[in-house]
Amino acid sequence: MDVDRPEVRTQAGVLRGEAGRAGTAVFRGIPFAEPPVGALRFGAPRPAPGWDGVREATSFGTPPPQSAAFGMDALAPPDADDGDWLTLNVWTPDPAPGAGLPVVVWLLGGAYVIGMSGLPEYDGGRLAGEGVVLVTLNYRLGIEGFAHIEGAPANRGLLDQVAALEWVRDNVRAFGGDPDRVTVVGESAGAGSLAALLAMSRAAGLFRRAVTQSVPGPFLSAPLAADIAGEFAAELGLRPTVDDLATVVPGLLPAAADAVGARMERYAHRWGVLAYSAIPLAPVVDGDVLPRAPWEALAAGAARDIELVSGHTRDEYRLFMALDGTLGEELTEDRVTAALRTFSPRTGGVGGAGGSRGADGAGGSGGEEAYRKAFPGLGAAGLYELVRSDWLFRMPSLHLAEAQIAGGGPAHVYELVWEAPGMGGLRGACHGLDVPLVFGNLRGGLPALLFGEEPPAAAEELSALFRAAWTGFAAGEGPGWPAYDLDRRPARLFDVRPTVTAYPEEVSRQLWQGHVFGALPLLGPGEAL
Repeated sequence: MDVDRPEVRTQAGVLRGEAGRAGTAVFRGIPFAEPPVGALRFGAPRPAPGWDGVREATSFGTPPPQSAAFGMDALAPPDADDGDWLTLNVWTPDPAPGAGLPVVVWLLGGAYVIGMSGLPEYDGGRLAGEGVVLVTLNYRLGIEGFAHIEGAPANRGLLDQVAALEWVRDNVRAFGGDPDRVTVVGESAGAGSLAALLAMSRAAGLFRRAVTQSVPGPFLSAPLAADIAGEFAAELGLRPTVDDLATVVPGLLPAAADAVGARMERYAHRWGVLAYSAIPLAPVVDGDVLPRAPWEALAAGAARDIELVSGHTRDEYRLFMALDGTLGEELTEDRVTAALRTFSPRTGGVGGAGGSRGADGAGGSGGEEAYRKAFPGLGAAGLYELVRSDWLFRMPSLHLAEAQIAGGGPAHVYELVWEAPGMGGLRGACHGLDVPLVFGNLRGGLPALLFGEEPPAAAEELSALFRAAWTGFAAGEGPGWPAYDLDRRPARLFDVRPTVTAYPEEVSRQLWQGHVFGALPLLGPGEAL
């Protein structure tokens, strides 16, 4: 085989890739489903057709339409409306059918509205160089992938991910991978997607291990999702149906979702706590594609045969404070009080039995008082950051591991505590810091904002630790620290000098122990946050 232009034969035809980093071969832009356009618009994915001859696989596929968040819409190419978004990429250290390497499938994050696998931070050469076949992919985002539209299957973005995993099952052996040793890793919205996959019968048997990095808590009930979709459609002067929305070119839909997202607080009387999150799209607990919220499904044993690693960063919400200009600023007492009342569990307390309002979110003076009492030395900005970190990522990630254990499955827990040196260290161990550490891509672009132009040696060492943990886990050797249990609660702290200790966010854990993460409801008349 030509090492510079390697070829593999998939079920659909022959692919020609190229040499990648660290001695790997890379194959880009491989279709795993038909373009969801025309009669297939807003439909479930269908297998991609085959081809004759040799297909060049050296360019990333077209990303799906993007929200304007972080300027991602400007990165989508002019031909993004062609619908040829459902492609994946494979890095392999040994493209030989008998290699039998473990497989890692990466699900990117981006609040379910942005993300493209062709970004430099997702280059998989270094991670694959650790001895795994790495697969990254694009899936439908925004209204195309997650809006609850009349006449369309729910959670089309999740169905795209299932289709990609089916492609991996059927084809990864040709790239040197073992289809019986597939690990899925997801971060942020990718972790929320993976939590959903753990609860979905359609994904059963497609992977054996899962790593959820910062699971977002918001999942939507069908009535709430339908109400939000109605606002998306109204922004365009349409009804939330396939017939109406299919008349809109795909590239125009993200702007409608962005417009609704920018005014979400005015819907608090209907959307409850979600209205204060600026997250208008999330997986929908529709009773079919996603029968139950992940925490409920795992506690009932839905994923007991899957090994799980679940964790978060220490300072999750600090990234978003940096983005909205509140990081390092004085926050008014009214703003902090509003955040505590909105995002904290309604009742419970340190040492108590908990008993929050439940799956409809949080809120209430009881939760506010509990947070203030539990963290008496924390200032206004610290309380604001903490309660939003707990609600959005930290406690959903911990509760997912605890639900897995309740359902009879194994789980490991971790927290990233190392502080990024960029911006004078103000971002701390913020949301998303783990992504470049896992991939080992620490220079240029977004990683430079976290690490500076020249990453410190500590970042390289921590990256090596992450890569070894995830690839060791994928190989069936465990991540390198003991499984979590409800008595000792051992957790890996990822730092320059990693340690294993009792889960460090014990005060938050106790505050939230009675809370139930589930599908957020549509509030009716007389109901309140």
